[in-house]
Amino acid sequence: MTAHRAPERLMSTSVLVIGTGGAGLRASIELAERGVQVLAVGKRRKHDAHTTLAAGGMNAALGTMDPEDSWEQHAADTLRESYFLADPAIVETVARNAPRAIEELEAWGMPFAREDDGRISQRFFGAHTYRRTAYAGDYTGLELQRTLMRRASELQVQITDTVYITRLLVADGTIFGAYGFDIVDGTPVQIHADAVILAAGGHTRIWRHTSSRRDENTGDSFRLAALAGARIRDAELVQFHPSGLLEPSEAAGTLVSEAARGEGGILTNALGERYMQRYDPARMELSTRDRVALAGFTEIAEGRGTEKGGVYLDVSHLPRERILQQLPRVYRTLIDLQMLDITTTKMEIAPTAHYSMGGVWVAPDDHSTGVDGLYAIGEASSGLHGANRLGGNSLIELLVYGRITGAHAAAHVAARTDVHRDPAAVAAARTEMEAFLGAQGTESARRLQRDLRNLMSEHAGVVRSGTGLQEGLEKLAVLEQRAQHVTAHPDIAGFDDLAHAFDLLGSLLAARATLECALERRETRGCHNRADFPETDPAMQGNFLWSPGAGATFEALAPAPDSFRALAEVEVDDSAAGKLVE
Repeated sequence: MTAHRAPERLMSTSVLVIGTGGAGLRASIELAERGVQVLAVGKRRKHDAHTTLAAGGMNAALGTMDPEDSWEQHAADTLRESYFLADPAIVETVARNAPRAIEELEAWGMPFAREDDGRISQRFFGAHTYRRTAYAGDYTGLELQRTLMRRASELQVQITDTVYITRLLVADGTIFGAYGFDIVDGTPVQIHADAVILAAGGHTRIWRHTSSRRDENTGDSFRLAALAGARIRDAELVQFHPSGLLEPSEAAGTLVSEAARGEGGILTNALGERYMQRYDPARMELSTRDRVALAGFTEIAEGRGTEKGGVYLDVSHLPRERILQQLPRVYRTLIDLQMLDITTTKMEIAPTAHYSMGGVWVAPDDHSTGVDGLYAIGEASSGLHGANRLGGNSLIELLVYGRITGAHAAAHVAARTDVHRDPAAVAAARTEMEAFLGAQGTESARRLQRDLRNLMSEHAGVVRSGTGLQEGLEKLAVLEQRAQHVTAHPDIAGFDDLAHAFDLLGSLLAARATLECALERRETRGCHNRADFPETDPAMQGNFLWSPGAGATFEALAPAPDSFRALAEVEVDDSAAGKLVE
């Protein structure tokens, strides 16, 4: 069937924001407040962005609960948890500006949890020295998205959440817009813009078990930026959450909040052993995220997992009332997905790909990418998290840099005196899209995506090895060849098939970046476990940068400033007493 498509639509704006989650909305708000014309586009409904899934909270050294907290201590905790791979300048920017971001949300009506005297409540979350995570129940991300949507609406920000961007348009190293299509009717869309802010998420959907839903975090940001001339940093550094559901298969990886362990849930293997005794006998289930994920993976890999390849998480020994009060989201999720009552029955879980700590390389001051007029923020960017993300830092990061980058993009477009557009760049993007629609190939993007997810889970999961990564690259080369024979078949329901084809291209590029960088990082550090290099190598305290032509190259990191480096190097009390897990 050949679907009828309308003529190409031409749009124009001062700044184009790609992605309508928290990062994209915060940047759009900043631009609108400065009187700059902005258009935000996304491939998901804006009310259902990935941001809405964030449960835990956002970090800022407000000192409402622990007055001795400071931005320096927040920065030190972040740097330490990154295993000293974070960019110190980015860390400092986020920690210094975090309180201001919370104040802005307050002014816009964000319903933070509060103490009896009206102070914003703050709690421990993971490896923080002090209580500095502000939250709104276990729906912080949802409330954040609602608050930002409301503010954007007040400012009349133009948001189109049915446009899929397939290419950034570049002439002589400078951005002049983007090309894509409307997912509903397939209309090709050419957008002229003097600056582009990329806020389209990470690449965790390329693993079989993932907390990302079917059409999000497919590596779009990696591909768009890399093909425009930007570089990817830390592609190999992916955070695996310890507890993702195994079933149903279409929702594999759906998170079971770590609050389940924080409230007293226990982990057992198929033999009934409480296995955390082997890995962290002091903290047991309240150990850190990377350690619990590695423990679960090891139990399964060594044959002590369940028949379905998981381990058990059990809260059924807790009082029913406590479960319903403290874990309402977990309770409802298991009823909805499995008709399983967690007050009586244990859950079957496995580690799940959760967060891309790497992303597009960005400069600390403005999150520019090295391509003139192109910026990246949120999970699409890199530099804050290093080899382990501190719980609660992702939401505050997108707020801080959404504002800062919006301001710099506003200044950039005001200063532009001439615009050069390259018809060849537009023609190439148009031809690429038409090729999928006119092809007579036999391959399905969905099937190849599934094969890729199996490949990444087998060869680039919680534990990697040189041999396994090499095998993964060999299999990837075969998938890349097969992808040349993918055909998109739009139908009466819309052009999702074409979106899946481009999702696949993003995923293949992100997979190559991840495998090649993981192969080069010959050490174990944070989330990156190499079975053949079990020790941390001080010489690898730096980042791998990746581009399609050059592959992976190593870049050493600048030392952190004295203001928080000494704090980061101090041995800390990592006991679980009185703390929630990440």
